[in-house]
Amino acid sequence: MTEPTALGDLELAALVSSRICHDVINPVAAISNGLEMLGEEPDQAMRDAAMDLIRKSAAQASAKLQFARLAFGAAGSSGAEIDLRDAERVARDLVAGSGKHQLAWQGPAVTLPKNKVKLLLNLVALGVVALPRGGTLHVTIAGTPSSVSFTVSAKGDAAKLSDEVKSLLAGTNGVAIDAHSVQPYYARRVAAAAGMVLKIDARHGEVELTAA
Repeated sequence: MTEPTALGDLELAALVSSRICHDVINPVAAISNGLEMLGEEPDQAMRDAAMDLIRKSAAQASAKLQFARLAFGAAGSSGAEIDLRDAERVARDLVAGSGKHQLAWQGPAVTLPKNKVKLLLNLVALGVVALPRGGTLHVTIAGTPSSVSFTVSAKGDAAKLSDEVKSLLAGTNGVAIDAHSVQPYYARRVAAAAGMVLKIDARHGEVELTAA
């Protein structure tokens, strides 16, 4: 599809739902495969390997669902605030699940309006996308709760955001949106709802996303 000025609510909900399903289907399928191995494999070493696969995949699925709950879900009633300690916890679990990314988090233990926390977590997820070969995400939260700013710096080999992602974050029309590309579009929508402006600074070995 071609991006209109704004996707309809039903269409946006459908694409976000598809994105969440896409994120969790691989670890869930791995759990299913591990259970099949346990049911059919008599060798103890193979059974131990199957249990290890199940444990790791269950942890990944849980991390992705917990992250999606805060990054995409309602997370409370209208006007609710979210504790940044909860946001940090789900961000760390998500980043650790890849096995090739690290997270450095610097910010106060305060509560913020849910749309601002949603935006922060979506920027973290986009930071992971910017590091296909792995690297370190540096998250900095500055200012006061009423005038907070976020910086997510993704540093590593081949750090890059595609032109498509940059265009969607910037609000450029004419970019195709599907379940894979809906996250930057959603991040821009959430930023607007939170009264924050997004900026992207890409240089060799680093992509920096800011919201203020």
